[in-house]
Amino acid sequence: MHVNQWDGGTVDIPPLSFPRDRMADLRRRLEPLRHYEITPAKTRLGVFAQIGVACLMAAVLVAAVMLPGLLGVGAAASAGINGFNELPSSLKIAPFAQNSAIYAKKGGVEVPIASFYAQDRVNVTWNAVAQTVKDATIAAEDPRFYAEGAVDILGTVRGALSTVAGGSVQGGSSITQQYVKNVEVQQCDALTDAKAVQACYQSAAGVTLQRKVQEMRYAVGLEKVYSKNQILMGYLNVVGFGGQIYGIESAAHYYFGISASQLSLVQAATLVAILNNPSNLRIDQPKNAANGAANGYKLTKERRDYVLDRMYVNHKITAAERTAAKATPVKPTITPTTSGCATAAQYNAAFFCDYVRDVVLNDPAFGATSADRWGTLNRGGLKIYTTLNLDLQAVAQKSLSSYIPASAQGIDLGASNVSTETGTGRILTMVENRSFNNTDQAVPGTTAVNYNTDEAYGGSQGFQTGSTFKAFDLAAWLQAGHSLYESIDATHYDFPTSDFTNTCANIAGPDWQVSNDEGSAGYLSVMSATAQSVNTAFAMMATKIDLCSILNAAKGLDVHPASPNNPLNSFPSMVLGTNYLSPLTMATAYAGIANGGVVCTPVAIDRVINADGSARAVTPSKCTQGIAPNIAAGVSYALEGVLRGGGTAASANPGDGVPIMGKTGTTDNSLQNWLVTSTSKVSTATWVGNVSGSTPLRSLNFNGVGGGNVKFEIARPILQAINAAYGGAPFTQPSDAQLYGTQVTVPDVSGQTPQAAQSELQNLGLTVTIDPNQVDSSQPAGQVDSTNPSAGSRVSSGDSITIEVSNGSGAQTATPGTIPTGLVGQSVANAQSALAAAGFTNVTVKGAGRNDPNAIVTSVNPGEGSQAPTDTPVKLSTG
Repeated sequence: MHVNQWDGGTVDIPPLSFPRDRMADLRRRLEPLRHYEITPAKTRLGVFAQIGVACLMAAVLVAAVMLPGLLGVGAAASAGINGFNELPSSLKIAPFAQNSAIYAKKGGVEVPIASFYAQDRVNVTWNAVAQTVKDATIAAEDPRFYAEGAVDILGTVRGALSTVAGGSVQGGSSITQQYVKNVEVQQCDALTDAKAVQACYQSAAGVTLQRKVQEMRYAVGLEKVYSKNQILMGYLNVVGFGGQIYGIESAAHYYFGISASQLSLVQAATLVAILNNPSNLRIDQPKNAANGAANGYKLTKERRDYVLDRMYVNHKITAAERTAAKATPVKPTITPTTSGCATAAQYNAAFFCDYVRDVVLNDPAFGATSADRWGTLNRGGLKIYTTLNLDLQAVAQKSLSSYIPASAQGIDLGASNVSTETGTGRILTMVENRSFNNTDQAVPGTTAVNYNTDEAYGGSQGFQTGSTFKAFDLAAWLQAGHSLYESIDATHYDFPTSDFTNTCANIAGPDWQVSNDEGSAGYLSVMSATAQSVNTAFAMMATKIDLCSILNAAKGLDVHPASPNNPLNSFPSMVLGTNYLSPLTMATAYAGIANGGVVCTPVAIDRVINADGSARAVTPSKCTQGIAPNIAAGVSYALEGVLRGGGTAASANPGDGVPIMGKTGTTDNSLQNWLVTSTSKVSTATWVGNVSGSTPLRSLNFNGVGGGNVKFEIARPILQAINAAYGGAPFTQPSDAQLYGTQVTVPDVSGQTPQAAQSELQNLGLTVTIDPNQVDSSQPAGQVDSTNPSAGSRVSSGDSITIEVSNGSGAQTATPGTIPTGLVGQSVANAQSALAAAGFTNVTVKGAGRNDPNAIVTSVNPGEGSQAPTDTPVKLSTG
């Protein structure tokens, strides 16, 4: 082996050995200095004393490292070599903290939308750094870097003496030694326990003999593994340049707005100057009295000029270049890189970015503890490729913001829209009406709360969903064996709790008062009740099934509370959407319905690449069969009627031919307003409502649209853009059993006692109610006059039948007639013509097609072929 002499030559050192008992003696003699730490002296006598100690330390260092090699023989030489060699030599170089970036697709290209870092660092390779930087670094920090070994003995001794004597700061270590120290400090920065950090810093940077000797040993070991160029590049990537700026690439971008490969001589010398004392020489504090814009960054310029002098002395620049460079003022171009989601606002994606951040901080795939996950995100140099479609995001934000302002007088107004891909759970859009603000400063029209997500992921405590919850009522209805064309008595508004069954919980309390959004309703099919969102019909349906089954159907589709403070309930009012849920949860559930009952948990991340280029495993979407495929088919079929002519959401249908289903939702007093839809490809949830407070939205106007209908205007352009991008296929058709159930013909029970008629009808599997209000009839008082639906009607098993009882007066005077046959399956217009020809002119049309003459008739009351006076009201139902 060899060591470098001061004149740059080398001296060969023969292999040495030494008895171990002498080594133990040497360790004993050096033990008092093991933990010696230099502290500033307070008196002149103390200064001289410390100079003496420093000289002793320097002598020990030279003896331990240099003299054994120079002497080459003898006991001291052998002891020094063996003792030094027995120290740990392999420095563990963990990856430096690097910026993590979040990406989203725009025009099919991955675009960075935000970055996270504890230290703003981007590692670069040798060819990505200007030669001026390398020359300036070596000239100023370690002129003998390429000529010497790993340890700068002269610099070490000079640095120790200068520091103790209180002189100017002198470089006391080689670049290799500085690299070692910075690597060890970086390892400390990655720790999370305060005591461990303090102990680590003391070990890595404390002024002790033991640490200095160990640093030198690591440096020697390092140069056995890495080339000088690799060590210099590692040093330039690890060093700090003030504040959170680390590494030459980030320093070049931050201070001058360029990459490290573009740095000029003056710029390179300036950055190397900052290395000498980053806290005092940084040039991003123009108001700093000692080193600011007013004095031309005086301290930094002095150090920069020193760097230029050293470059000239070491023949890296000419005298003319030095003169011109020193005449150039220090002019920074500060270009900050913001850590966090604020930069994503330019893509309308700040809230989505914050959601991704929360996903990472909650996912064990990124670390076992919360501190580990924070470190992975802010130090790991990850490239996080997300599911967000920035093109659709722009459409969604534009549509939402066109109607809903960030703030409004007298109401805490919120609105959001989120879309997920069926079958994958990938989140495609996520917008809201307010701007993202996670600072402590409250600004009107801004918030840190993501209205689309659960509380655990930066969201709210959820919002009542109104009638959008009826999708789960339908699922439970079909699971219980009922059908979509069953006739429901929607005339009741008062529901005692004793009418309900709930195997999940005991229920008690006053009667449940139910009202309809559009007034009273009579008998109608489940299809019509869904399309028209008739609350009393769904309340009646709930009395025929287990409330617990409705809750379980919802849970099967991954419905869960937005906040643990608002657990799901199964009270009767649940049927109409009183649970507090997030829009993302509703979009996920509807995507499951559209996907044959297979629900996939939402995901925001497609893939993650580690700093070393390897792929990191991420938690995938979990897809489960939430409800049976045939049940999902029936629910989708019913919900398609909502967006057809006559349905409550028909105006939101983009009319592009893509099959779509969904449901509207409006809570009491229109405090919360919803529209949740899905095609076979993408589901979307739109919410507009009160974040807090209780202002009726129907009392407000948004850009010319009433508050109750604005959700349709917001959603339509978004749905149109989504359908154009993703398309959609027809939903699976339900079976006849789900559509019609077991069909029975209503018998003619007129003239019977109510009890006898009730028994006969119940034996057919029908649900029978006796109307307490008697009617004028030619039948004897107290006897059955008729039923509704009438005799001869085809109904499903379980349908509601009402018995009308005669009061004995009002003999029939109208002309007798017969309801024509063949009306079911005809258009409304043709059915009305046939009835008129038979003398029946009192005809009303109910259901989703009540305003469409081409709608198909699904049932007639009284039934086809029934005998009835021609002035009898005839009702045509449409699906």
